[in-house]
This record gives sequence, structure tokens and C-alpha cells, in this order.
Amino acid sequence: MAKDSPYTPDVKTADVHPIPPIDGKDESKQTNGVQRNLKTRHISMIALGGCIGTGLFMTSGSTISKAGPGGGLVAYIAMGIMVYFLMTSLGELATNQPVSGSFATYNAKYVDPALGFAMGWNYWFNWAITVAVDISTAALLIQYWLPDTPGWIWSLVVLTVIFLINALTVSAFGETEYWLSLIKIVTVIAFLIIGLCMICGIFFHPAVGLGNFTYKKAPFVGGFPAILNVFLIAGFSFQGTELVGVTAGESEDPEHAVPKAIHSVFWRLLIFYFLSIFVIAAIIPYDSPNLLSAANGNIAMSPFTLVFNRAGLGFAATLMNAIVLTAVLSSANSGMYASTRMLYSLAEEGYAPKYFASTTKHGIPMPALIVTAVISLATFGSSIFGEKIYMWLVAASGLTGFIAWVGIAISHFRFRRAFIRQGHKLSELKYHAKLFPLGPILALILCIIVIGGQNIDAFVHWDWQQIGITYIGLPLVLILYFGYKIKNHTHIIPLDEVDVSPSDISKEHQETLA
Repeated sequence: MAKDSPYTPDVKTADVHPIPPIDGKDESKQTNGVQRNLKTRHISMIALGGCIGTGLFMTSGSTISKAGPGGGLVAYIAMGIMVYFLMTSLGELATNQPVSGSFATYNAKYVDPALGFAMGWNYWFNWAITVAVDISTAALLIQYWLPDTPGWIWSLVVLTVIFLINALTVSAFGETEYWLSLIKIVTVIAFLIIGLCMICGIFFHPAVGLGNFTYKKAPFVGGFPAILNVFLIAGFSFQGTELVGVTAGESEDPEHAVPKAIHSVFWRLLIFYFLSIFVIAAIIPYDSPNLLSAANGNIAMSPFTLVFNRAGLGFAATLMNAIVLTAVLSSANSGMYASTRMLYSLAEEGYAPKYFASTTKHGIPMPALIVTAVISLATFGSSIFGEKIYMWLVAASGLTGFIAWVGIAISHFRFRRAFIRQGHKLSELKYHAKLFPLGPILALILCIIVIGGQNIDAFVHWDWQQIGITYIGLPLVLILYFGYKIKNHTHIIPLDEVDVSPSDISKEHQETLA
């Protein structure tokens, strides 16, 4: 989430840990920093809405086109299970120590300070770039209704609105996300009801049935290689679920809000995605060229639009354009929040200038917010004046979410092992992840497979330019990691020395409410 200048703290030996233990006394100082004003409903909706976006509304159809209805369902179920394990891992960490830096802090605290530095900056870079992409996309969606207006004006308007929302209070951000996410969820529910009625022949005649599941080469098209290929699309659809860990640092009641969000989100996502793919596959044959057209940004060809059209809703394209616009605005809003909090956390931990740790009286890290907005604006400018630079920037941020997931799995594995090694019992944890160590190990393996399979064709044809564009995020993380490690002589923290002490937020929470 956070990434910035190669500033390093005054850490000269491996014996000095840049992240001090957080106890009730230390953490109470946060009442002069970020404030715990996000309610449980905000956390749940942010976690749920964070991964219901253009991945579901636009590109989900391409999984069916490439792997058939069966392959698409398998890919989304597999990715859903992987994300569930990752989120339960994050839930265990976030309830033990709810901080705005989330997994970057855990990487540093439970693995290696250099890993926390690399992951933090890498994640900040990702969201700062993503905000620029989102405001560009928002402009294109607005031009659907106002084609004669210049897109850059709308991009600036969207960026300004997103900045102002994040500059008010964290509850303003939470409330905005709540309603934007609610719009997306209502849309999906309406889509499922209409689609299932069409399949069963309720109000719509004749019944569509399930014939498309045995149509030509269906249900599985292209075998396992095709399923592996659409893993990538499904994985990107779930990007953003890790935001629940970042919001934990400003949750009123992280001990209950985070586990509740994780449990409810998993089942809702699995139902939403599984049923959505099922409905699309049943109504639209896998060889329909429209399914691929949607992935290229054609709103009229969105699988949701196609299903609504077949149900007789003539305004489907306009409706879906508005829904996708809310999804993009939600993504930009979350991106601005996430990157700002990560930069704030990096400064708190000594990984960035302390100036970025300062906050307003409402708990907003204003310097971090301004710098993030400026970087997003500069990236957007490069899309206008230097398309090649913009392409590389966007490509560099592509793997960041998966890299962050790898960090979550490793951090949780190390935390739990250190926790047990030091004589603690699981009953001491406010929340403990399921199926340890299978969960984080399985998630780690799947993440590595997804990262490695991003562009197999480029390796097959030895296209070095495409390899560089696709995988540029990996060397950037390695440079950050080893650069910090060499300069500060850090090492992987022995399990006996890992600080697994929990945060005591009771005093802080009382002071915040006061």
C-alpha cells in the first residue's frame, strides 16, 4: 500500500528492530494520530465491496469464454478458497495487532524488517497507480453519456472528489464506501434473481435451462491449462479483500469487526461469484464473442448487460455503465485511503520521513494524503504525455496484490509458529485462523502459481519485452528488500525473538470515544 522515497530510519544493526512493541501505553498515543471511527458495518461492507468491481461486472465472462462454464466455476471457487485462507490469516494477525500498516507491519514484525519495508512501499505504489487508472476509467464511463466533453476534466473532477472524501474524516470514507458497495451488492442480487428466473422459466418463457453447460466442448474447454489461465482473471477479481486488514487500524472494535467481516465476506463472495458465473454460463454460450468484448471495456457487452437485455430491460447498458462507474469510484476511494494509510504507517515505523505520520485533528494523515494524490495525478499525466511510461507504471503495479498476499501467508505462518514456540496457547488469541498450517501453505503455493503463470506465453516465445512488462513488479520488490537489508544489516527474526504480544486497544478506544 505504501511506497515512497528510499528513506531509511536510523537502524544500523540487525539487533535494532524498527518497529517497537505496541502495548496499551504506546498505542494510546494514536489518539493524536488516526482515530478508531470505522464501525463494524463499514468494515464488513468495505471488505465485501472491495472485491466486487469491474472484475465481476466486466471480465468474469472471459473466464467462461476461455475455460468453459465448468472451468470458470472451478477457477473462481479455487481462488475464493485461497482468499478465504488468506483472510483468516490476516484476521488472526489483525485482531492480535490492529494497525493501519496491516500486513506490511506484520512482515517486518514477524519475518524481517526489510520485508516490511519492501512490502509497504510496493503496496503504496500499487494503489497510487491504481487511483490514476481508476480516474482515467471513470472519465471514459462518464463520456459514455457526454461524449463531446474532454476526458481529462472528468478525471480531475473525480480525483478532487476522492481527495475531499478522504480529507474529511475516516467515517466519511467509511460511509461513502458503505453506500457505493451497497449499490454494487444490490445490482448483483437483482442480476441473480432475474438470471435464475430466466433459467427456471419463472416470469420468462421459455426457460433457458442448463443446455449451455453441455454445449459443444462444455463444460470444460481447453482442459487444465485453460483453467490455470483463468485463475489469473479470477485472482484479480478478488484483489482488494486485504483492505480489511488496513481498516482494522481505525476500527472501533477490531476484535469483533474483523472476524465478522472475514467470515461473512467469504460466504457472500463465494455465493455472489459462484452464482453470477453460473447464471452467465447458463444464459450465454461460452463461444459468444460478446464475453471477450466485455473484457476490453465494452459496457454494452458486459455479461450483466447481456443478461439484463435478454430479460427485456432496454436501458441495461446505461444502467450497467452507472453501476460500473460506482465500482470504479469505490476502487479509487479505497485506493486513496489504503495508500495514504500505508504511507502513514511507514512513517510511524521509521520507513519514511516522520512528516508523513502527522495527522489532522480528525485523524487524517494529510501530508501522506497529499503526496499520494500528487503521485496519482503525475501518473495520470504520464498517460496523456508519455504513454510508454504510463504502460510500465501500470504493469509494475500488476503483481502487487498477489505479492502482498504472499507476504500475508508468510507472516501468519511465522507468527503462529513463534506464538507456540514461546509457550503461548491458541486460546489466548482473540481469533485464530482455520486449518493451520495447511491454510497459509496452500494460499502461498497458489499465489506463487498465479504469479508465475501471469504470462506463460511470453516465456514460450521468449518475448523479453512482454516478460519485462508483466513481471517488472518482482525485481522492484527484490531491489527494495535487498537494498534495505544490505544497508541496515537486517536478518530474519528468530522465532524465539519475534514479538507476538497483542495490542491493548481498550484504553485507546475509550480515549478516542471521549
